[in-house]
Parts: sequence; structure tokens; C-alpha cells
Amino acid sequence: MLDYDLVIVGGTSAGRYAALMASSLQARVALVEPLNSSQDLPAGGQGSIELGGKYSQILSESGRFAQQVSHQQFGIQWAAAGSPLPPQLQFDRVLQWAEAVVSNLNEINSVDILAARGVDVIVGNGEFIAQPNLVFAVGGRKLRSRCYLLACPSRSAIPNIEGLASIGYFTAETLGQLAKLKQLPESLVVLGGDPSGVEVAQTFSRLGVAVTIAVRSSRILMKEDADAARLIQAVMEAEGVRVLADTEVTQARIIDGKKWVQAGARAIEAGEIFLAAGRRPNFESLNLEAAGVKFNKQGLILNDKLQTTNPSIYACGDAAGGYPFPHIANAEAAISVKNALFLPVFKIDYRGIPWAIFSDPQLARVGLTEAQASRRFGDDILVAVEYFKNVEKAQMCGEITGFCKIVGRRNGEILGASIVGHQAAELIHVIALAVRQGMKVQDLAELPVVWPAFAEINGLTAAIWQLQRDRSNTFLRNLRENLFHWRRYWSR
Repeated sequence: MLDYDLVIVGGTSAGRYAALMASSLQARVALVEPLNSSQDLPAGGQGSIELGGKYSQILSESGRFAQQVSHQQFGIQWAAAGSPLPPQLQFDRVLQWAEAVVSNLNEINSVDILAARGVDVIVGNGEFIAQPNLVFAVGGRKLRSRCYLLACPSRSAIPNIEGLASIGYFTAETLGQLAKLKQLPESLVVLGGDPSGVEVAQTFSRLGVAVTIAVRSSRILMKEDADAARLIQAVMEAEGVRVLADTEVTQARIIDGKKWVQAGARAIEAGEIFLAAGRRPNFESLNLEAAGVKFNKQGLILNDKLQTTNPSIYACGDAAGGYPFPHIANAEAAISVKNALFLPVFKIDYRGIPWAIFSDPQLARVGLTEAQASRRFGDDILVAVEYFKNVEKAQMCGEITGFCKIVGRRNGEILGASIVGHQAAELIHVIALAVRQGMKVQDLAELPVVWPAFAEINGLTAAIWQLQRDRSNTFLRNLRENLFHWRRYWSR
């Protein structure tokens, strides 16, 4: 007899989400929480990427608000005697607020909630054992289940830089520790231009830290639309962040008690170092070979049903690779749970899943970038761009930096969209829903939008796309011209 319907190897928010979902479907579920990642258990630490992401978001909001109120475009003047202009952030109070918010957020899917919902939570590090039957062994117990779900965390990629390990650094997992330093460092060097690096760089720059980003590539955010990434980079540089593109860091050392890194031909003093060079799978301790699960440097080998090479073992979130966004991990968890508990007929479709990078302005995307669509569909695409400066709500709020770009096939199929600008993470959802429902670009153009609203930019961009398609259709243009000419002639 099997012990469980599903055993989840967790350590991430996606694992807890999957456990709650499976429990709500009346399945018997066990969630194995590793000792080094259970955020709210006595044995656990505070070193997960989700926790670091929460601190990053809260600190970013504080920095953004301070910058907003320091501007006077709305006619706001600090008139009280002795009041500072611009207002100064009190970092210790910001950190207190961040800790209170993180504590509240951690209660939402806490272990207590999981246990109350019927999930067996088992704390400990385990591994698969193949003989005589496949089980997951943890804490002296052997858990037998019909299916297993890998929802374990990845780890930050550590570049091979001479002396880096000896001088110390921070990663996405230890960002909370960086935020909790008694005193902010005078300078911060970010190695790599992935989303976490961009968010951290801009946040700490706005908190008064001198920030430098060093990337091997020609720009930051290489996976995103080139125009959108360049705009984010330009805004950050205008705010004082130094971006060193096409630069490889080869050495790190301590000289006269200070940290220094060799970035190309430059020697840069670094109060602290933050690594943002991507993620790496962390499967070594699970004994996946015994379970017949294959993986490579990029992660597990999965099919579109999120099954590994062992069809009874599924994966989601960090274990599945890709961007470490919690909502994508939850979407993968939902597919995995349904396939594991019922029949493996559900497939993951990433085309309609949006994501966002919480820089300022925000960068959000769904589907393909312009470059990706061009490589795949060639001349069968049309690209339309509209700018926030042409949106009335954006003008009213003084948030005119940014644009919306929609990429579609000539038949109206939406291939992708990128939005960079104020509240881009909210605006992208309408386009994502259109992609998931198989709607056309012209459907977006015809959607009435509340006035005034930033969402107007979606319809304006779709209307521009539709106009471009009409202008490129010579037959349709001639037909309309002849129709109106004929009507004017016979109406005399």
C-alpha cells in the first residue's frame, strides 16, 4: 500500500503552493522541507531566493517613493522650517518596515497553515532510493508514493573569478543579509545583468550607494526586448548607476582592507559584491540517478507535461529551469499536480504567461520578443510601438517614460508584447489573457478602456498595428478607394 498520492520535495513557495492544491483535491500529500530552506521553521534559515526577492521589492518601493516625493513637478514644496529637500530615507526604519511585511507574507503559506489543511510536513534532507521499489527516504522514513514532485530551489551561479570566494559576496539567497547590514556600503559592484541584479542595483543606488554593474554582454537583460532593455539601462545610468558592458571580471582581492575587483582594464573598489550571474540546478543530494531522472547543466530534462525521464516524477519552479519567477513556478506546479494525481494529459504553455522585472520603470513581457518572432516567422510579422507620452493618464501623472510594443503575425495572431513603463506589470495581463484565449490584435484595439487609465496604451498600440497592416494591404486600400469614389460619384 502506498503512503501518499503525492510526495513533494520542497523548499520553495511553489512546493507549498503545490501541496495546498493537492490537499484541496482530497489527495494525501507529504511535503519534504529541507533543513536549510524552511523559512519559518526553527531549523530553517533565511536564505531563500523568495525571501531575498521580498526584501528587494519592499526596499525598491521605498526608494521609488522617496524619489517621487523629491520631485516637484506636481507643485509640492516642503515648506516646513528646516525640512530637508529632498527628503532623506531613514534606512533603519525602512528595514523595520520590510521585516514586518516579510513576516506577514511568510504567514500566508506557513507550515502551520499547511498542516491545518492536511499536508504532512516533514523537515529534513532526503534522497531517492530505488530498491526494491522507488521511495524517498528522509529522517529515517521511507515515503512511498504514486508520484513525486520536485519543487526544490536552485542556487546562484558562482562565476570562476580568482579570489572571489576569499573576499565574500552576496547572492539572491543572502540579499536579506545585505539589506540588514548595520550600515549601507558606500559602494556595490553587481556582477551580471540578470533581473535580480538590475533590481538590486537600482534599489541600492536610490538608497545612496554608488553602484556599478559589470556584464560580459553588450547590455543588461539580454533575454528581453533589446529596445526595452536599453531604455532600462539608460534610465539607470541617468540615475547614477555605472554599467560596464562587454566587461569580464577576472579578479577580486582585498587591498589595504578594502575589496577591489578587476573589471576589464578597470580596478573598481567594492564595498560589497552582489552576484547576478544566473541560476544553477541543485540536485546533487537527491540521488536522481537512482530514480532514473536525467539532467544537464541547464536543469532537468522535461517534456511539456513537466515529467522527467521517470514519468512518475514531475518538476516545477527552479527545478524546471528558466526565470525564477514565483507565478511561473505556481503555473508549473498546477500542471504538475493535476498530471500527477489524475492522468498526464495537461501541458504547460508558456506563451500566455507574463512576467515582469521590477526595475523603475518596470519591464513586462508575454510571448516572443521582436527578435525571436523575426527569427521564427520572418517577414510574416508586423511590429507596432506606442509611447507612454501619448497616453493622457501618463501625462497627468508625469509618468511618460516608456512604450508598449506588440508583435503579431499578419493574420492578427499575437506573438508577443513588451511593455516598459509605469505599472507595466499590471498592464501586461490584458495582452497575456488575449494570447491565452487566442484573440487577435484587432480585439485589443476594439476593447473600450476606462478614461483616463494607463491601460489605454494597449489599445493604442493595437490600433497602430492594425493601421500598419491595412496600409500594407494594397488590394484592400484600392478596394476602399474605389468604393468611396463610386459612392461619391453616384450620390451626386
